[in-house]
Amino acid sequence: MHIETERKFLVRNAAYKEAAVGSHHLVQAYIAHENGRTVRVRIADDKGILTIKGPSLDGISRKEWEMEIPLQDASDLMGLCQKGSIDKTRWIVPTGNGRFFEVDEFHGENEGLVVAEIELGSEEETFSRPEWLGEEVTGDKRYYNSYLTLAPYSTWKE
Repeated sequence: MHIETERKFLVRNAAYKEAAVGSHHLVQAYIAHENGRTVRVRIADDKGILTIKGPSLDGISRKEWEMEIPLQDASDLMGLCQKGSIDKTRWIVPTGNGRFFEVDEFHGENEGLVVAEIELGSEEETFSRPEWLGEEVTGDKRYYNSYLTLAPYSTWKE
C-alpha cells in the first residue's frame, strides 16, 4: 500500500497556469468519510478511479490505495455517494526537481478556492516555492475535499 506524503497551500494568483503542462477536469464524491478515513469515487476526464485513504499517520502522511475502474462503474458508484461532490480543474505544474504541484481550481459551490498540493517522498523533503504559492494549510481540515462536500467554500464566513 502506498504512503501519501502531501503538503497543501493556498494560491496567491493565477501565474501557475503559465507554468502548467496540462490540466484535467475532476468530479469526485465520497462513499464514506469518517475519522480521517475516506472512500472516494472520482471521474478524471474519461477515467474512473476508486481511492481509499486512511487517517493521518503522523503529520502529513497517510496510507492510500487507488485503482482505476471502468468509467461506467465510477458513474454508477457516484449514485451511492454521500451528499455533496467536488468539481474542479486540476493543473499540473512541474517543480523542476521531478515533482509536480497539482493546483486545484474549484467550481460550483467551492468557486473561488484554489489550492496547490505537492506529494513528497518524505516529510523532510524540501522543494522550491514558486511566487504564486501562498499560505500552507496542510492539516487544516477545512481544505480537505471531503470537508468541502459538507461545508462548501461559498458558505464560509470571513
